[in-house]
Amino acid sequence: MNKTNKTSTDMPEDLRKCIAFHGHQCPGLVYGYLIGKQAINILDLKRSKDEEIVAVCENDSCAVDSLQVLLGTTAGKGNLIINNYGKNAYTIFNRSRKRAYRFSRKQHYIYKGKDKEEFARLDTAISAGSETTRERWRHKYLKAEDLLSRPFDEIFSTSEVEFSMPPYAPLARSEACNKCGEMTMSTKMVSTDDGKYICIPCSRK
Repeated sequence: MNKTNKTSTDMPEDLRKCIAFHGHQCPGLVYGYLIGKQAINILDLKRSKDEEIVAVCENDSCAVDSLQVLLGTTAGKGNLIINNYGKNAYTIFNRSRKRAYRFSRKQHYIYKGKDKEEFARLDTAISAGSETTRERWRHKYLKAEDLLSRPFDEIFSTSEVEFSMPPYAPLARSEACNKCGEMTMSTKMVSTDDGKYICIPCSRK
């Protein structure tokens, strides 16, 4: 078995796209996939071409990549916001409908799939730090497949939250740093004692 863990031919095409973008199938990617699909359903979303949808993620895990693929929320467009609190929680905003939902993982993961003995053995090896690379990826694959088989509400709590219009990505003219000369977003520059403007890295030297 290789790192990508080939799956059955009936895998949804949108999940295949998430895996292709991310590089492999894993539990974190599946968490994001499940949230993305649920958000599309209850907020009636189409993939964001600009900033119609905003995702606020409270971690920087693999899940974020699924949201980028399914929802079109990306760092470059400014509609992907990461507040890295290490929490398994995500808030999705629909600007046009002025609605937002927060999805939060309910509890510690417990495997419920059909390969319980194999999963328990792999889990023990990983806890002891004695697993092989093959075993580590097999463990991730089994967990991902198990998550895909469960009802969404078993894994995540869903709550509609007060809509507060997220700001659009800021635009500003670029200016040359007075120290290194590199072009820098003017609103990100730091004023020096002599009234010049320099980039943040130069301000820390």
